Amino acid sequence: MSTLDQAPPAITTHPSEVPENGAAAGGRQAPRMTGRQKLVLTLLLGAQFMIAVDFSILNVALPVVGAGLHFSLADLQWIATSFALATAGFTLLFGRVADLFGRKRLFLGGMALLGVSSVLGGLAVSPGMLLVARVLQGLATAAVTPAGLSLLTTSFKEGPLRERALGLNGALMSAGFTAGAVLGGLLTDLLSWRWAFLINVPVAALVLILAPSAIADSRPAARSRLDMPGAVTVTGGLLALVYGLTRAGESGWGDTVTLAMLVAGAVLLTGFWFAEKRSAAPLVPVQIMKRRTVIWGNVAGLIAFVTETSLVFLLTLYLQKVLGYSPLSTGLAFSVLGLGTVIGGTLGGKTVGRIGNRATIVTGGVIQAVATVSLIALGTSGAWIWLLLVATFIGGIGNMLVIVGFMVTATSGLPDHEQGLATGLATMTQQVGITMGIPIMSAVVTARMTALGTTGPGTVLSGVSLAILVNSALVLAGALLAAVFLRSGRGGTDAS
Repeated sequence: MSTLDQAPPAITTHPSEVPENGAAAGGRQAPRMTGRQKLVLTLLLGAQFMIAVDFSILNVALPVVGAGLHFSLADLQWIATSFALATAGFTLLFGRVADLFGRKRLFLGGMALLGVSSVLGGLAVSPGMLLVARVLQGLATAAVTPAGLSLLTTSFKEGPLRERALGLNGALMSAGFTAGAVLGGLLTDLLSWRWAFLINVPVAALVLILAPSAIADSRPAARSRLDMPGAVTVTGGLLALVYGLTRAGESGWGDTVTLAMLVAGAVLLTGFWFAEKRSAAPLVPVQIMKRRTVIWGNVAGLIAFVTETSLVFLLTLYLQKVLGYSPLSTGLAFSVLGLGTVIGGTLGGKTVGRIGNRATIVTGGVIQAVATVSLIALGTSGAWIWLLLVATFIGGIGNMLVIVGFMVTATSGLPDHEQGLATGLATMTQQVGITMGIPIMSAVVTARMTALGTTGPGTVLSGVSLAILVNSALVLAGALLAAVFLRSGRGGTDAS
């Protein structure tokens, strides 16, 4: 698995009290956030931003970490893989646990675990100690992300305020991914790679101090039993699937272990489906998975994360292998992409309110596809950096429109007691998409380079260009699927 594969980057049944243009009935202005809501939003967004930073902050520092703790070259990728496995494998389970046992409790517990694991990583003296810290960080992320998102969605009714909150959340999560790459390079160059872990500690402490009194608790009226067969099969299936996809990026799609893990993942996830159909208290009610908004909203989100995070990988190859950029310079080049995602996230909620979920997803997808396909014009001269900066900025805006539309669509029209499940599904989609993108695009690049039978910047550029073309085609396919299968509407309440 590439060391650059981690990136990075929800709703109640209350009917919206605001028409589609975002204004309140009778021409009044859209409702404003109260002071308490602003504090809650700041705390939750701060936590999600920190989580997003953790996805990428170690990427540019991996060679330094490996040298400092004596990782072998073959084992170095486990610093990223261990985090991805824990996060993707347990996100859905923890999302349901949040519904059953309390979102605030899980959110605070996850933040505490993130702080402790970050201290452990910052003080690591051996590869084993560091990997344990990364697994714990992954588990903390799997708890905090769906719990935080469900707290966010239950704190704001469906309508302009929620759309604004989700837009800001998406923007900060994408910006956190980009900021992580830049921050990781700066901390490693100026201080030590250990600060890539330790920087989390004061943020986690601040959230733990302020959140208990600021965030309202959210607990079920009656506690249900946890669906253990469903929990075991879905967690095992996701772990096998993510490991198989990760190994495919390292050893190829024909590798025996890769195929075995992918088959095991498919079998376990199929078993999960049948287990849920028979369960009296399913982890994921089958009727939810039949909702058009849930299915196609998550498909759109999956494609958005597969394509944008893998595009970062492809352009990293271009910047470092073709143009000769350093890791820190590469991270700084992606700051323009980060700016685009912030703008896209800011516009996302307003766009959903004005033109609806489906139109937002389709519009964002078309913008992203056009911006991406323009990158096939990149050449070996350093002057092409301007095309890269402009295209990634515009593509980042389009990608965030898709992501905000996906989050609103996939989590709309559901009761409060299923918000953890909805956000867990959406977060799982994000994690699997992030993990799938790199192996797929890496395989395209490798196949092209093998077919050419040469080495050098020109060969790398040819492989990257073909993968960029495939990437843009996937984005366009996602936009077309959304246009065909999602019904128009704000809030995405179509359950058919």
